[in-house]
Amino acid sequence: MHINVNIDWKRTLLISADVVMAVYMVLVLVSWHKPKEHDVVCNKVVIRIEDEHDNVFLDEEEVKKLLEKYDLYPMLKPVSKINTRDIERHLVSMPFVKTAQCHINQAGDVYVAVTQRTPVVRVKADSGDDYYIDDNAGIMPNSQYTSDMIVATGNIDRAYAVRYIYHLASIIMADDLWRNQIEQINVLPDRSIELVPRVGDNIINIGQLPANNNPRQRAALIEEFVGRQLNRLQLFYKHGLCHAGWKKYDYISLEFSNQIVCHRRQAETDIEKATPTPSPAEVKEEENKTEDNKKTEDKKSEDKKTEDKKAKETKKTI
Repeated sequence: MHINVNIDWKRTLLISADVVMAVYMVLVLVSWHKPKEHDVVCNKVVIRIEDEHDNVFLDEEEVKKLLEKYDLYPMLKPVSKINTRDIERHLVSMPFVKTAQCHINQAGDVYVAVTQRTPVVRVKADSGDDYYIDDNAGIMPNSQYTSDMIVATGNIDRAYAVRYIYHLASIIMADDLWRNQIEQINVLPDRSIELVPRVGDNIINIGQLPANNNPRQRAALIEEFVGRQLNRLQLFYKHGLCHAGWKKYDYISLEFSNQIVCHRRQAETDIEKATPTPSPAEVKEEENKTEDNKKTEDKKSEDKKTEDKKAKETKKTI
């Protein structure tokens, strides 16, 4: 079957020409109203710290100084000379910066947005090392930052801090009760963990954190272990210290799975020691005195009964 297709080439060419002309006119109008990039100069720089109310490691002035140090601060520079990718890369290299974004609008204004890293624990090791660990297990240098966060002290190197203390502190900080109750983690030479609470003048030993070379398994084991120990501690607070008194013990050990070992406060021990324990001779003497007193009372009672009996007989005779 043969189909004849007749194309009006003249009409097609005219329509195509009209379309091309229309596109050209649009481009001309846009380019007419849009200034050339090399003629635009940055007259405004806006630096925004996204989470400045939660963390105070950075401020706008510090960001500005860093950009000036590397000749990246965009003020009064032609837009064509501003490299937003370089600005972002240098900002992210700062120890307290988590993310950085930079963009330029048509007027040439530059906007910089920065988010800060979030610390979960401050480490002050016996070696003198002093730093923070953030919520991604990264190490942050010490600064003037002040916050109500847990402090880890004792026998801690950086590897142990990242692999173990980070997980322990994260678990505590994620729980409202323990975040408000625990203020310090102390690592003993044998790597046993002591917790220092805000309420109750005592120290809690939860034992050694489970070791494992696999990061995921290690995190899971630590989470299970710490959860179990803190649950035992909470039950002890509820059913033990509430009845015995928060000041009765100065050291509480949860190291053993089947028992909780408590050490009495020294002041109470001293009071107990100050009360003399009677000797066997003194006990015997006290018993003899009691026996003599009893015999005397019995004799008095017997004599009274005899007198009463005589009195009754005399009355009958009369």
